[in-house]
Amino acid sequence: MKKKVLLMGASGSGKTSMRSMIFSNNPASLTSRLGATIDVEQNHVRFLGDLILNLWDCGGQDAFMDSYLSTQRSIIFSHVGVMIYVFDVESREMEKDLEYYRDCLEGLSQFSKDANVFLLVHKIDLVRDTERNAVVQRKAAELEKASSETPVKVFGTSIYDESLYKAWSNIVNTLIPNARNLSKHLRIFAEACSATEVILFERTTFLVIATSSRADSSDAFPSGPVVFHALDPKRYERTSELIKAFKQSCSRLREEFRSLEMELAEFTAVLDEMTKNTYVLVVVHDPVIETAAIKMNICMARKKFEELQGDSLILEK
Repeated sequence: MKKKVLLMGASGSGKTSMRSMIFSNNPASLTSRLGATIDVEQNHVRFLGDLILNLWDCGGQDAFMDSYLSTQRSIIFSHVGVMIYVFDVESREMEKDLEYYRDCLEGLSQFSKDANVFLLVHKIDLVRDTERNAVVQRKAAELEKASSETPVKVFGTSIYDESLYKAWSNIVNTLIPNARNLSKHLRIFAEACSATEVILFERTTFLVIATSSRADSSDAFPSGPVVFHALDPKRYERTSELIKAFKQSCSRLREEFRSLEMELAEFTAVLDEMTKNTYVLVVVHDPVIETAAIKMNICMARKKFEELQGDSLILEK
């Protein structure tokens, strides 16, 4: 099963850099070596086993953009599941960028009316921390206005922090068949573990597929008194970023990353394989619950989550 993903935007906006970080596991420090994309560069990225992302990285030079919108129009905009349009936060040609963007929306409306549209205000690391939120909100309002009646989701992103993982996790989540059912069963699993937090990651990219947090529900878990802990709203994306950095360190040492266990004063965390295509992170604050019990629960849940993943892919075929 293939899902077509269009990655578009002006030349130099950072499209290829973010793609290489998310799907090729390259660190941000190496992205400066990447050259400009010539015409369309297609990649088939296996995601969750049988789900293949057909990623079209479209060069943003004017000549290529004009070709996409004229002679290649039907080829580019047909059968699109998601279009990601990247805007450089410091672009000096915003009017031209918006004109091309609106033309791309017309192409989608003609050939792929049901495609989801995500807009990334990229390179926000170039904006001062104190001004960043205001700049992203202002850009988002401008882009939503330019999108007219087309529903869009806007994210501020940078290759140097967790914001890139937040945006791409949201993007791929729209492409995962039966994602809600995965989330539902993850909540059941979290309750069985008496976990404060459970996060399901895609194995290769470590993008977040589903989450369950005790803070998401007012229902208490069956055992013991409930104590709510303050949770960082950026915790999912930061976890993705940190784990990928750790995996890269393992690779440099020619070691294979398999699992991770942490027993700290405040909590216990176990990161382990859930299925052949996913990892699960279980965080428990109850000091009575031992690491071995968490690992046993993960082991017992594997068969069910393999079935859920298989069922969700069959539904789309």
